[in-house]
Amino acid sequence: MDNIVVALFALTYLGMAAGRIPGLKMDRTGIALVAAVVVVAIGVLPREKLADAVHFPTLLLLAGLMVLSARFGAAGIYERVTIWIARRTEKPIQLLGLTVFVGGGLSAVLVNDIVVFAMTPLLCVSVASRGLDARPYLFGLAAASNAGSAATLIGNPHNIIIGQVGNLDFWDYAIFAALPTGVALVVVFLCILLVWRKSLSKDVRPVELELPPLNVAETAFCVVALALLLVLFATPLPREISALLVAGGLMLSRKIPSRRLLDEIDAPLLILFASLFVVNAAFATTGIPQMAATRLADTGISISSILILPFVSLVASNTIGNVPAVMILLEAWPILDGKTLTALAIFSTLAGNLLLVGSLVNIIVAERALVHGVRLTFADHARAGIPITLSTMLFAGLWLWCWGYSGF
Repeated sequence: MDNIVVALFALTYLGMAAGRIPGLKMDRTGIALVAAVVVVAIGVLPREKLADAVHFPTLLLLAGLMVLSARFGAAGIYERVTIWIARRTEKPIQLLGLTVFVGGGLSAVLVNDIVVFAMTPLLCVSVASRGLDARPYLFGLAAASNAGSAATLIGNPHNIIIGQVGNLDFWDYAIFAALPTGVALVVVFLCILLVWRKSLSKDVRPVELELPPLNVAETAFCVVALALLLVLFATPLPREISALLVAGGLMLSRKIPSRRLLDEIDAPLLILFASLFVVNAAFATTGIPQMAATRLADTGISISSILILPFVSLVASNTIGNVPAVMILLEAWPILDGKTLTALAIFSTLAGNLLLVGSLVNIIVAERALVHGVRLTFADHARAGIPITLSTMLFAGLWLWCWGYSGF
């Protein structure tokens, strides 16, 4: 039976790396779900153990944050912000700067996948209307959303997992991650500026973009809700309960149907998480993760080493993806201390900028841009992505080392 589980585990994560099965219309979620169903059906993981395998607080927190972000979208905030960026700039460099820092800032407090999903089409249209090459701005948005999301434990899905499973303090993490995240955003801006300097030296075509009317009440409601959520994160109330309370309050509207907000919940992403939790739990029953951890420890190699963890994060995030990578590491090393989990959250996030397939954000931006006629290639992404990733991870490693983290 163990051989079957190992084979299913390997095939599942090969699917995570490839993103599909050749000849079939199956994506990562479909692959993980089928694998999870099989391990339960053959009795490797009994039905009564499913509740223990799936980390429901993580799923509930992510769902609550999706409702919050959906309300921001329904209030027209993403649309206004994107068009405001385009209207406020007279030079391409200014447009890039605002795209990077506003996109990164939003991704720190709202799930970055949803931020880029909303902003990418608007950015394509507004940039094209000014006669500019949209690619550097889209790469800037993707890289900044990845980097900015490292600032908090709610910025991206894998940080949510790390924060929930490791029970990390929200504000302690945010304070610690503020400097490396801020530096990362500056690096994103400078690298994009250097790599795409020819495209960014073109003259801007003057155009009058119509700014949608500001709904003061709706905007204020969303901002207050976000502020309340951040305050609740400083209380003993579990983060998932805080998020669900705020999400429930945001559904109290006479204009926006609750169904519209619930439709914005990315159910496939939640199913992917739940399925991977099940597959990983089944793999743990073989004893292989524990054996691997023990043998590495016997050879003097520590996964939490400041030299090993960045390398593992970089390779795993750009092969199977940062979410599956984090879930495997947490399954194999379930007793990682708070410092190591903090380092993992930062490194696994910054590693997502290396290649186009390194994070879901990159893929979302590429797919949404293609609909609007803008093709983002693997090579174009790597030109800026490689120096951005290596330099930001190096600084983050030095920052962790300065604060006494070595992991040895």
